[in-house]
Amino acid sequence: MSDSSPLPPVRLHPEAELARDALSTPLLSRAARLARWAGPDTRVDAGGGLVEEQLPAAAELLGLTGDDAAAYASEAWRVAVDAGLVEIVDEEEGTVAPGADLALLTGGTPHDVLAVWLSALETVLADASVPDLDDLLDAVDLEEGGEIDFSRLEWDPEAEAEFLDGVLGNLYLLTASEEGPADASVPLPALAASVIVPADMGEPTNDVLEQVSDAMMRLDDQFRMLEPAGLVAYQPVDEALMADADEEPAAPVDDTDVTRYGMVRLTPLGLYGLRARLLEAGFTAPAVGELADKGADVLLDGTAAFPPGAAQAETEQWLTRREVLPAARELLAAARGADAGAPLRRLRCQQALSLVGAEAEPALREVLDDPELGGLARVWLTERGAPDVPAPSEAMVYWLTIDTVAAQLAAEGNSEELRALVEGLAQQHSGFFAAVWRVDHPATAEVLEAMGRLHPDKRIAKEARKAAFKARSQP
Repeated sequence: MSDSSPLPPVRLHPEAELARDALSTPLLSRAARLARWAGPDTRVDAGGGLVEEQLPAAAELLGLTGDDAAAYASEAWRVAVDAGLVEIVDEEEGTVAPGADLALLTGGTPHDVLAVWLSALETVLADASVPDLDDLLDAVDLEEGGEIDFSRLEWDPEAEAEFLDGVLGNLYLLTASEEGPADASVPLPALAASVIVPADMGEPTNDVLEQVSDAMMRLDDQFRMLEPAGLVAYQPVDEALMADADEEPAAPVDDTDVTRYGMVRLTPLGLYGLRARLLEAGFTAPAVGELADKGADVLLDGTAAFPPGAAQAETEQWLTRREVLPAARELLAAARGADAGAPLRRLRCQQALSLVGAEAEPALREVLDDPELGGLARVWLTERGAPDVPAPSEAMVYWLTIDTVAAQLAAEGNSEELRALVEGLAQQHSGFFAAVWRVDHPATAEVLEAMGRLHPDKRIAKEARKAAFKARSQP
């Protein structure tokens, strides 16, 4: 993903709801319980971890049992330290005290709680990129003072972190996309393939399929770690698929068994968390509702690249904060212009005005004589059955046609919907291309060239291209 390209807008849950979700995650709830449990007798080692003899008591406090109880307790303690819930008072003595952020979990704002959760999340994301303990021990070079020999481990910390970030970025895109899966759950093989298989590759080679299978196993371990953080909801790979614990499962043969290979989706909290990380990394990651307190010019420009559903949701929030008539006047004023973005602004204005009632009528009548807005106003008034709507001139009809197609080109590119619109225009208007090239609109030549590309009839496409040439040749 390029940090200069805006990502699809996301619909976030209210911060109060997300903060409650964060407090209930095993990640944060365990860390907070240990932070409140810590006292004058609590001791930590040189790295800030709980000393080994105190791990059983910590595990018992958290209700953890089994062989991994001490490891989970140690992890929860480290999260508490990293998130500022515990402060190491004296490194030499190994003494601790409650951290400044511990009080925020009960007395802070929802935003404060989420900031603590984000700090805790970073610890888990860092851990998820580290090989398991057995692999690390195998890679310790005793002759080099006990340092990890990364070449023996065949592990590149930066590459591993980038891999996980890439996977989570793709999961974010799929979740934000209006064309994504209805329940936002993504099969693990598809997610692994999204970062392994080149976009221009037809049939994946055996080597690429092996890489996908290896990535699936890495992701299976990583998502198991990230689920307690509240980032994802994860259905793990069915272990029955693996005949041997050291073997990787083959790729699914059909859609009927794909769920057995792991399914993952971002939680609402996870969507919030990934967006926060993307913003921190310099990406443009819009969220629906951010423009509700801005002017109409910012709304129309800001929603220009939004998909239809998100654009409507954003506009609805903007309208709910304003009286209808002043809002309609502000929208119409912001829709004017001869710049390249103006047609799409007018389309977004038209879509916004479709959401308001008859109270807006005076604003539309005020622009009936406006060369840029008069056609739009007539359409709005006619659709609502308003009386005494003057008929548009032929010049206005053609101007509105060019403006509409230019807006659709900017919004959708060469889509099937635009192709159908182009075919319909050529059929409805006799002598359309003979007249339309004279339209005084900045996008006339561009629109006619697009019509020449899109129309399936070669004769009509040629007419469109000739008309585009004439439009460009005008003084």
